[in-house]
Amino acid sequence: MGSTTQANNLAAGGNLLGIDVSHYNGAISWKAVAAAGIAFAYAKATESVAVSDKRFAANWAGMKQAGLPRGAYHFFHPAKPVQTQAAKFIAAVGALAPGDLPPMLDLEETSAAKDEWDGVPLAERVPLALQWLQIVEQALGRKPIVYTRRGFVQQKLGKAGALASYPLWVAHYTKALKPALPPGWDTWTIWQYTDSGAVAGITGKVDMDRFQGTRADLLALAHRAT
Repeated sequence: MGSTTQANNLAAGGNLLGIDVSHYNGAISWKAVAAAGIAFAYAKATESVAVSDKRFAANWAGMKQAGLPRGAYHFFHPAKPVQTQAAKFIAAVGALAPGDLPPMLDLEETSAAKDEWDGVPLAERVPLALQWLQIVEQALGRKPIVYTRRGFVQQKLGKAGALASYPLWVAHYTKALKPALPPGWDTWTIWQYTDSGAVAGITGKVDMDRFQGTRADLLALAHRAT
């Protein structure tokens, strides 16, 4: 990586910049994304028990071809069978290789109109998420990351409990130098700080993220040598 690109992929505060995408972002030129200084990327793989992101295969291959540390995520639905959700994600991703970041579990409202979380007893919500995390970790050999935000944990989960033993990807759209953390965590690994970023190779707005650590730390998380 040249010195110009290395400088460009540092956000304010020295954090490495990344993005996360889904089919909503359309066709992506991953070569252009990497050349723009993005240090890592995640792509949506699956949702619930039946949804496969139609751009995942292209994104998964494109990130690797561009030399980007890459990750995949699943959008969780608590009212659907957890084992089926986990199996679908595992089948979509396959075995993880050096250069692949840990799987991510997306915990947020399933709908603004009728949120599935509200129909699940409070005491069962965290255990359901933990079941997915444990199945995927056992199958893929990597401890997953939990994506969520402070308000969701407070309003839908009550407390994080054992979820806080997993690395945190926190969503907090702010210009502050650090995010507000959900109760249970005292640090973050990745911070999604805006959904309105602009990156070469992508048409329209894109989610932007920061990694808390050095490039060596990022590559270690991706099981890749420098």
